[in-house]
Amino acid sequence: MERSMIAGKSESKDVDLVMFMGQSNMAGRGTAADAPSVPSGYGFEFRAISDPTRLYPITEPFGVNENNEISGVFESTKTGSMISSFAIAYYSIAGRPIVGVSCSKGGTSINLWQPGVAFLNDAIARFQEAMSWLTANGYTIKNKFMVWCQGETDGDNGMTRADYTARLKAMINGMAEAGIERCYVVRIGNHRDDARLYQPIMQAQTELCDTYETAILVSSKFAEMAAAGLMKDPFHYTQAGYNRTGADAGMNTALHIVSRNRDNITT
Repeated sequence: MERSMIAGKSESKDVDLVMFMGQSNMAGRGTAADAPSVPSGYGFEFRAISDPTRLYPITEPFGVNENNEISGVFESTKTGSMISSFAIAYYSIAGRPIVGVSCSKGGTSINLWQPGVAFLNDAIARFQEAMSWLTANGYTIKNKFMVWCQGETDGDNGMTRADYTARLKAMINGMAEAGIERCYVVRIGNHRDDARLYQPIMQAQTELCDTYETAILVSSKFAEMAAAGLMKDPFHYTQAGYNRTGADAGMNTALHIVSRNRDNITT
């Protein structure tokens, strides 16, 4: 297998390209120092905005410099995310590193992530920039997918289950038209102080993943965090909460991809 030097180590040139998209619990409001260290070669960040010239080892806070003032996908509050734990768990099963691209912003409604709107246009541009760079530098992209975590703002605003479902599906379809193969959903959790508030959004995410082939639910761990004492405020999680959820999502995403690829070989 063709190999190259990444971060000072000989690595396979087979990678999986992953867009990490959504609002604050994708961006991460944890504590970077409490996130696991990603072993060398397990995962990389492509910084489409701040330095689209190389790959960086994944570190926390992931995507902290990926701010686009023009599109509005811009914030200064990324402090520690689920991405490191996702990368470790994913590699342990898939045996292949991810190249992650950050495109997230706290407090955003699904309305801002619709086809033709600046946020989704930005995500597509970052995705295409990463694909172009990887291809030009001799990498083979085995899988191209997104991991989505968003919905608390729409729960706060009382969006109906039907409206959220329609908008989530439209967003996924917009990314699919750009070349994303699947959307892996990390379902939002409960509002810490009102367990009913986010139920319509949680139900919409679960039901879409049950009925729409392109959407796959890979973690519902956030719903356990209030009872476990791993919420730092009514909306966000401690780093331990992000670590648990990221590991669960990484494992389940890898299992889905490995089993799907095995089925494609045998059929």
